[in-house]
Amino acid sequence: MAFCLFLLVAAALFSGLGLWQVERRAWKHDLIARVDARIHAPAVPAPGPEAWPHISPEASEYLRVTARGRFVPGKVALVQAVTALGPGFWLVVPFETSSGFTVLVNRGYVPGAWKDPAVRTNPEPAGEVTVTGLLRLTEPGGGFLRANDPVGDRWFSRDVAAIAAARNLGPRAPYFIDADATLPPGRFPVGGLTVVTFPDNHLVYALTWFAMALLCVGAAVFLWRRRI
Repeated sequence: MAFCLFLLVAAALFSGLGLWQVERRAWKHDLIARVDARIHAPAVPAPGPEAWPHISPEASEYLRVTARGRFVPGKVALVQAVTALGPGFWLVVPFETSSGFTVLVNRGYVPGAWKDPAVRTNPEPAGEVTVTGLLRLTEPGGGFLRANDPVGDRWFSRDVAAIAAARNLGPRAPYFIDADATLPPGRFPVGGLTVVTFPDNHLVYALTWFAMALLCVGAAVFLWRRRI
């Protein structure tokens, strides 16, 4: 009898987990729809200091933005990257906007040889330019199971605060911009490589939990019938 009750309690628990996964699936689909709309929407001005406190993953991630200003020469950060073009680096450069603040811009992928400054074939454009791309939130700490090393200038994630501190930047945005592709094929850096994917296994998980709930109910009924 006690074991039958245990099975029914387990069934209720599994059913609750299944319902939670159904709710998560609905939330995930809404998120995907919102992000897709942002990516394909016309670019808006990059958020300035007055908007920084309100930036969040839900409201701001992957927002298409544009900014006009100048790249800051001599303060490049090369961040470890694995892309569809192979391993290499993201070329992250400070960008002083005409609005009076600085934002880090990921100009795109460059091969590993670019670690040597003498190999870099496309320095930052001189003069005022316009940058358009996707707003991305900072990636603090590191990546690839390795921590960022500002002293050694080794970067494994696009940690806005750490890179800005290492490059002695002034007031800067709490986000960075993944720049669109602007150069002809075959030239570096290669922009527009942002990967926008969201795992969506919630239906599988929900069906698994519901199946386990049914098995528990079936086992409880079987044991009860044998008892009587």
